[in-house]
Amino acid sequence: MSEQRARIETFRDGEAVARAAAEEFIRLAARAIAERGFFAVALSGGSTPKRLYQILAEPENRARVAWDKVHLFWGDERPVPPDHEESNYHMTNEALLSTLSLAADHVHRMPAARADHDAAAREHQEEIANLFGVAVDGPPPSFDLVFLGMGPDGHTASLFPETAALAETERWVVPNFVPKFDATRMTMTAPLINAAKEVLFLVVGESKTDRLVEVLEGPSDPDRLPSQRIKPTNGELVFYTDEAAVAKLSTK
Repeated sequence: MSEQRARIETFRDGEAVARAAAEEFIRLAARAIAERGFFAVALSGGSTPKRLYQILAEPENRARVAWDKVHLFWGDERPVPPDHEESNYHMTNEALLSTLSLAADHVHRMPAARADHDAAAREHQEEIANLFGVAVDGPPPSFDLVFLGMGPDGHTASLFPETAALAETERWVVPNFVPKFDATRMTMTAPLINAAKEVLFLVVGESKTDRLVEVLEGPSDPDRLPSQRIKPTNGELVFYTDEAAVAKLSTK
């Protein structure tokens, strides 16, 4: 990923990363709403995002966002019901949504548990197109902010190493069979993510140290390291990390 100019911001620990991410959410929401009347954000799963959502739910922060103009999406979802403990939607609902009064049509949950995976993904792509007022088979629209994590294997969203979704060049949302879980997840694709105005990776912990070096400073190998596929076309690529995660980077 060396040719992609990523902005790396390092914080003391995961709590500081989550608080900084909450501030970025609030800042970009205000900017997007002022510019085009709504804020479209793709959320991610994981422990650091969960803390981010809890921080946004704090009364003083909740009051800083015009939630009636916010549209929430998710970068990926497991094939489970929305009330399942492994659902990214469920985690977000517990941490944040339950404290808000969002209109149902502002919460765009991925229908990943549907039996017809391709039809469900197509339906979700149509939902995205309708919000942005663009052609469903045209170039992807630009989300204001996409949150991503990075797994110890270099995956992001549900773009796992050596899986079919990595080769997608046109569809924005696809079902992706992940052999290590023997399950089909739903995920945003690199073309959609790379159309975003800002992509913000939250990378925390010692377990991510070696992989972060590979992704940011190693040779290009995006089939093995899907996080390297994230290269915003016109947007900004940002990494919020803690001190443990960047311990081995040559430039911190």
